[in-house]
Amino acid sequence: MRHCSVQVRGLLTREELDRYNALMEVGHFLETQNRYDLVYPVQKEIDILILPAIERLKEKSRQRDRDTEAYLAQKAEGSRDDRFEFDDEEDE
Repeated sequence: MRHCSVQVRGLLTREELDRYNALMEVGHFLETQNRYDLVYPVQKEIDILILPAIERLKEKSRQRDRDTEAYLAQKAEGSRDDRFEFDDEEDE
């Protein structure tokens, strides 16, 4: 059985996490019984279950990128304002 990443598990809802853990237990049990023919569908179900959490992780990343872009734009605007203030002082 393949586990999903810690970041993805952290974004699972309580219900999704409970289901994920139950499916992992079933999958591990099937592996100990050498029933790999049944492990495959369980793994597929886990893969489908974690898709919403993966999307939430991607959205967090996109939001962080937008926040960084806004911060850098604000810093650039602030440095332009500072430059104009210095130019005004030199004119006096």
